[in-house]
Amino acid sequence: MGHKVNPQCLRLQISHDWRSRWFAATKAQYRQQLKEDRLIRELLHKELASAAVSKVNIERSAEKVRIAIHTARPGILIGRRGESIQRLQDAVQKILGTTQQLKIDYVEITNPNAEAQLIADSLAFQLQKRIAFRRAMKRAIQQAMDAKDCKGIKVVCDGRLAGAEMTRREVYRAGKVPLGTLRSNIEFGTATAHTTAGCIGTKVWVCRGDLVSLERDKTPRRHPVLAEAPAAPETA
Repeated sequence: MGHKVNPQCLRLQISHDWRSRWFAATKAQYRQQLKEDRLIRELLHKELASAAVSKVNIERSAEKVRIAIHTARPGILIGRRGESIQRLQDAVQKILGTTQQLKIDYVEITNPNAEAQLIADSLAFQLQKRIAFRRAMKRAIQQAMDAKDCKGIKVVCDGRLAGAEMTRREVYRAGKVPLGTLRSNIEFGTATAHTTAGCIGTKVWVCRGDLVSLERDKTPRRHPVLAEAPAAPETA
């Protein structure tokens, strides 16, 4: 199961939360809001390609929409005197319409070397620049293991690597990445490199350790029926 399902989807409400948080009363409203979320994310990832955006969270209420952009370069997002973020807000407002109030916030990523989506995007960018894939993958693994709160990393590149005629799959890993353990905090990211030989897909798994709240209680426990049962009388 851990190898076939997106690890973030598998751990919803355990170590991850939904990227879109809202409620739709009707099917038509659900389709409309789902379409708007997709258009907003495509617009933001296109406009902020150089801002190192890892994820975009969208939260809706009755008349308000709040968008939280997780980025490692907030200066590029804000722009000079706030011009870039104001331009983005105007573009997103056109998608939502004039009936909803919009607020765009940003969350700064303090440890980008251990962010799975940023590592995948960096690998895809280096492959497009014709950097050797083994060198790029090993460098990404080394930087992630040197970063804080990174217990393990797994990197996969699949496609016509180095312009070869046959596609192949290269896998490198370091540390521990337990995909089948739900208490482990796993982050997952994907990206696609469009090269002259074809598309090369990159996948990155990053393990940040186990959740403290899900650690097993190691104190011995007795069965409640056995605990309340009276002691057996001693025989001569």
